[in-house]
Amino acid sequence: MDVSNTASTMNRRKFLKGTAVLGGSMVVGFNATGLLAAAADGTTATSSGFNPFVKIAADGIVTVVCKHFEMGQGTTTGLTTLVAEELDVAWDQVDVEFAPSHENYVNLAFGGQGTGGSTAIANSFMQYRQAGAAARDMLVRAAAAEWKVEAKEVALKDGMLTGSGKKASIGDFIEQAAKLEPLAEPPLKDAANFTLIGKNKLPRKDSVAKTTGKAMFAMDVKVPNMVYATILTSPRFGGVLKSFDIGDAAKVNGFVDAKALPNKAGVAVYAESTWASIKARRAITAEWDNAAADARGTAEMVSEYNEKLDADPVYDATGKGDLAETEATAKAAVKSVSADFHFPLLAHAPMEPVNCVIEPTEEGGIRVHDGCQFPMITHPTLAAITEIPPEKVEIVTYYAGGSFGRRANGNSDYHVQAVMAFLALGGKKAVKLVWTREDDLAGGYYRPMFAQRAHIGIGDDGKISAWGHRSVAQSIFKGGPMESMAVHNGVDHFSVEGIVDTPYQIPMSIGLTDYESPMPVLWWRSVGHSQSGYTMEVLMDMAAEAAGADPVEFRLAHLDESDDNQARFAGVLKLAAEKAGWDGKSAKGRGRGVAVHKSFGTYVAQVMDVSVNDKGAISIDKVTCAVDCGIAVNPDVVRAQMEGAIGYGLGAVMRNEITMKDGVVEQGNFPQYQPLRITDMPVVDVHIVPSDLAPSGVGEPGLPPAGPALANAIYAATGKRITKLPMANNGITFA
Repeated sequence: MDVSNTASTMNRRKFLKGTAVLGGSMVVGFNATGLLAAAADGTTATSSGFNPFVKIAADGIVTVVCKHFEMGQGTTTGLTTLVAEELDVAWDQVDVEFAPSHENYVNLAFGGQGTGGSTAIANSFMQYRQAGAAARDMLVRAAAAEWKVEAKEVALKDGMLTGSGKKASIGDFIEQAAKLEPLAEPPLKDAANFTLIGKNKLPRKDSVAKTTGKAMFAMDVKVPNMVYATILTSPRFGGVLKSFDIGDAAKVNGFVDAKALPNKAGVAVYAESTWASIKARRAITAEWDNAAADARGTAEMVSEYNEKLDADPVYDATGKGDLAETEATAKAAVKSVSADFHFPLLAHAPMEPVNCVIEPTEEGGIRVHDGCQFPMITHPTLAAITEIPPEKVEIVTYYAGGSFGRRANGNSDYHVQAVMAFLALGGKKAVKLVWTREDDLAGGYYRPMFAQRAHIGIGDDGKISAWGHRSVAQSIFKGGPMESMAVHNGVDHFSVEGIVDTPYQIPMSIGLTDYESPMPVLWWRSVGHSQSGYTMEVLMDMAAEAAGADPVEFRLAHLDESDDNQARFAGVLKLAAEKAGWDGKSAKGRGRGVAVHKSFGTYVAQVMDVSVNDKGAISIDKVTCAVDCGIAVNPDVVRAQMEGAIGYGLGAVMRNEITMKDGVVEQGNFPQYQPLRITDMPVVDVHIVPSDLAPSGVGEPGLPPAGPALANAIYAATGKRITKLPMANNGITFA
């Protein structure tokens, strides 16, 4: 099957090919306005309105320009694979670089330059294949013209052109090829002829550089005439600076200065090193206006959530207006299930805390060095603050040591802090802003707190007859730059995703109420699915128990496999159960749990095996995971993302929470907010469903089933049903 026809959602017409020779390279790329031929004058391609995706040098080295940055999820490998496949070059012949900030490097999923929502490969699948195919076609035609043969008589493999008894490197024909008009629709390979896409054990493009220390992260950046800065902020969200006293900060070796940020959000403390800045900051005292700050503690917030849960919901998420009727029907059923769920605030806690460098340029602009996740927001935001024309704002992107959503907030918070610190110091020196781990845990952003309640009725046929669902959450998208995309009729879809659009065939009504707080909240790995997956799959287990049914069979009974969506959902559930040897039974001292969820277009099912030691502590022994993500461009990356998401999800539900006392965060660092320990991590067995469908996301979908599969396994082993997280607050300990 020709998979070029399966990705129809990738609108080819929005991106038309163009070529040029820039600085001795043949360049193939896209522009939204039409075919372009940039001048061969060595200027940057974007300065002429042409955005390169593929560069081929005279030595035959191919450089793939990644419009999505790399935070560990494998984009540099995935996008490179797509080009190398269609261009027919050897894997060690291909390098990679990050695209500059430019409006034409658009993420087709949300209309601007950025990485997130597990969209990198899904939205780029056709673009990068087309760029590679266009380059291949032009090189073949150039060689054919030179050798005076038909193009069909020229072959290209491993970067070498052959034909009519002649052989040459692709680099030998870049000048001739760049003069040709690219085809509007270059022929793409049939999936049966793939040699790289779908190949196991293809080395990642970032592995060697990261293991040898050559990879540059934003934290590694040093530029001339640079000072380091940390920010002293209010301990309460919404606090505004009234005054500050540097105290003994000037006595700290390496201290440079301290300035109030122009927006009064804090004090920038400058020094010759990050450590000197941290020490000086500790010596500074500040007075804060907390009139608009949030002084509530976690107990008060939970109480308010519960009050809203008891009240009539403000919004009807299903648009049926029959929540009360559905709840009454569920309660009146012969067999019924009711449960309340609570999910705490969660931090992102990437290994590399947020940081960036702002430096002045000779042209009167600024250059930002950052692991930049959302240039579409950061670029115009900094241009507006500095009152510098956007074309004089540069963003140089580096590897990021994780993000999980943290680097992609709609306010560009740490970039704004950095540029304000830069301006406050006069705009002549480069400023490197570094957040400490404590800054990030105590200063936001967080996954919102959620409270949910469900009433489920079981009919005489043993299937769910009514499901009434209430949810209370602080909206992530309301008031932000992407509100129009996510909020409809007052409902933030991301507060109810994974419930309102479940593949299960269930008569369901859903009510939603927003929680108001100045606390900054943000998408967190898998966004709303991170809690809806838990709620849905624990409830499905509870309903199966009430119906006296096997958990796997009960789920399958609520799916119509004549529908493609439900068939894929059922498919991963069956595969995970088969590979795990599911029989619905758990031996004494052991437990098995199952969960399945769809997010970001990908279907994931997991069977969790746990055991209980003689002290009652839980050991997570094994996870059997099945994933259907369409074409697995890099199977090893898919497996790694499933493993990583499972680990991240397990760590969160086991022990993690951000708690407040009088509006101040109580957690300081990893001793209080524990990441998953190596002793916690189970064996993970990943099975990828073969597919010829267009690829979907893999960075996040492995997370939602992990928590509920663990919860269901713990229930099977101990009889303890956990509906309020983290698990550690329920008397659960882990071996």
